[in-house]
Amino acid sequence: MKTKIEWTDQTWNPVTGCDRMSEGCANCYAAMMSRRLQSMGLEKYKNGFSVALHEESLEEPLHWKSPSNIFVCSMSDLFNEKVPFAFVDKVFNTIRNAENHRFQILTKRAERMERYFVTRKVPDNVWIGVTVESAARKERIDVLRRIKARVRFLSCEPLLSDLGRLNLKDIHWVIVGGESGPKARPMQKAWVESIQKQAARYKSAFFFKQWGAWGFDGVKRSKAANGKLLNGKICQAMPDV
Repeated sequence: MKTKIEWTDQTWNPVTGCDRMSEGCANCYAAMMSRRLQSMGLEKYKNGFSVALHEESLEEPLHWKSPSNIFVCSMSDLFNEKVPFAFVDKVFNTIRNAENHRFQILTKRAERMERYFVTRKVPDNVWIGVTVESAARKERIDVLRRIKARVRFLSCEPLLSDLGRLNLKDIHWVIVGGESGPKARPMQKAWVESIQKQAARYKSAFFFKQWGAWGFDGVKRSKAANGKLLNGKICQAMPDV
């Protein structure tokens, strides 16, 4: 499905629904969207945000001809504990057969992803990433680094605190963004600039997605009004693959 997420082209959801994992989940957009789609009567979301596996969706990318970046499970987490590894295997079977696409897999469950890949190889057309929304979640970076993959990336969105000193060795891409919605928590400009400088030091591509509900000046406005400029520039680099 085509998406407005700026760092990808399409989304693919063979799994929907999730469980709250850490502070970044407090205002989960996928949970809100799932409830909206449930109220609209969409069969795929009849159970709201409860974890559901969708066998009927497994082969969707095989029918998409134009080479694309595909965000896997934008409405869930592929490595949720309620998703059996046998089903994850089916997802990766499709990925291997869809060689014309690149698949971006993002999780907050870094340890479970690592367990999965202990006995499996990450396909070359897969980018794997972890969410690091606060300094308390930096240990996910070390877990990610232990997994051999062509592209490893971080999503620091919603960025909820200063991350402090980062070890970005062998991290190829860093996405940063503020939180949106009526209950959005503010993101400070200094936090973003610190990550940008450290990404440059490690030669990691830096992608600033948006300010969200709070602007660089600490004023709450619409997401559109706050925009995506960082010090007057669009900073949206992609990893070199």
